[in-house]
Amino acid sequence: MPEIRVTGGAVERAEEILTPAALEFVAGLHTRFVARRNELLELRQQRRAEVARTKRLDFLADTREVRDGDWTVAGAPEDLRDRRVEMTGPTDRKMTINALNSGARVWLADLEDASTPHWSNVVGGQVNLYDAIRRTISFTSPEGKEYALADQRLATIVLRPRGWHFDERHLTVDGEPVVGALVDFGLYFFHNAAELIARGSGPYFYLPKMESHLEARLWNDVFTAAQEQLGIPHGTIRATVLIETIPAAFEMDEILYELRDHASGLNAGRWDYLFSIIKYFREAGADFVLPDRSAVTMAAPFMRAYAQLLVRTCHRRGAFAIGGMAAFIPSRKDAEVNERAFAKVREDKEREAGDGFDGSWVAHPDLVPLCREVFDGVLGAKPNQLDNPGKDVTVTADQLLDVRSAGGAVTEAGLRSNVHVGLLYVEAWLRGNGAVGIDNLMEDAATAEISRSQIWQWVHNQVELDTGKPITPELVEEFIAAELYDIRAALGPDYDSRRFDDASRIFTEVALADDFQEFLTLPAYDLIRD
Repeated sequence: MPEIRVTGGAVERAEEILTPAALEFVAGLHTRFVARRNELLELRQQRRAEVARTKRLDFLADTREVRDGDWTVAGAPEDLRDRRVEMTGPTDRKMTINALNSGARVWLADLEDASTPHWSNVVGGQVNLYDAIRRTISFTSPEGKEYALADQRLATIVLRPRGWHFDERHLTVDGEPVVGALVDFGLYFFHNAAELIARGSGPYFYLPKMESHLEARLWNDVFTAAQEQLGIPHGTIRATVLIETIPAAFEMDEILYELRDHASGLNAGRWDYLFSIIKYFREAGADFVLPDRSAVTMAAPFMRAYAQLLVRTCHRRGAFAIGGMAAFIPSRKDAEVNERAFAKVREDKEREAGDGFDGSWVAHPDLVPLCREVFDGVLGAKPNQLDNPGKDVTVTADQLLDVRSAGGAVTEAGLRSNVHVGLLYVEAWLRGNGAVGIDNLMEDAATAEISRSQIWQWVHNQVELDTGKPITPELVEEFIAAELYDIRAALGPDYDSRRFDDASRIFTEVALADDFQEFLTLPAYDLIRD
């Protein structure tokens, strides 16, 4: 028997989640699959090195038969057939209740980008999901406000575990940290799969940060092993894959094929996808330099190609195509801000619905009615658009890689915004908050990643601002110092109790280091105190 150790601190009701049987189940998955996970992470590095050499990605020659083949994924269970509005957010207790009550068809219960790997979040999120599935969850705010589940159809829960790259240091097997994805998946599946089935649902998952169909194959083998061990019928699990890395965009068919007994769909996000483009093509020069992040919308030609390919691929295979995030947080004070933002959200959702997407994401309950209205207008009484093949286009590798088609400029305001968002987000992340409202937008790890990676790219490509001033490390450090000054002035004495010194050190390191850090959350994890 392996030696299983929990090294994290005390978490309320942890004993209900970290039972000997549950830990043994997770340890078994880790022991069986960690070597393959490690091999796949090494393959990522090899592929990235090849891209650095060739400055090119393309569709795989040796999987052409899969792309040309006539096959479909398993049919969707009843509570995943209609996904017109999906709410996203972390699994803290209040958010769990509000998301389930929001009127959205699906809730992406996020243990990844909208959460942090503080042990209290890792275990506490599992406690909250356990209670939510059994409809026993409630919450009382410090102000005395009561939260409880409504007597209505609740959103279907789809859990997002961490990506393959992250290890959970608070749980070890024979002295080795357990793969974070297997901790999140394993604890949730062990405790809730049978209960979900009994209640007419099932164990459903969103899979992040995937870079190849081989990584999808690993997930499929994990699903098969987990179902077999707990006596859950094969194919009960359903997985939606986030196509949020540029290599995965070239393997959509292959990813669905590997997961075909368990696949539910694909999702087209924006920030992690752009972050991945910068990461993969960081030596490729001016052709891959992005303008201000606010200027790169899903209407940019290379992003349109990505979205249209995703819809066509999904619907050809009987899988759902889910659109990206509307991150706006409505203001309680400024009606004009809301009017402008709602118009933009509506435009984005109308484009997605018109392109054939089956649903889309929102980050705030107040956006659920707007998104639902747009998709209702296209769907009518239908639950989805699987009968819509999508735009009749042939998407080429050149179109997916035509980053210059985004247009736009690199501005001083854009640089300051990246510094502003990056510092505020990383500081909140270090304190355990992974979903942070900044300037009426819900920011998560993906937006922090694009913020710091853009700065790295601009510095290393000697980009000039629209003012003509070159972006140098010294200029970035000047902006960081100015931002910290403003934050200190705004917070007053509270500044000293926060973690801006650590946040600025990490952000400066990942934005300006000679070598590109794969994920900023990895060095940040070293500074977590629980």
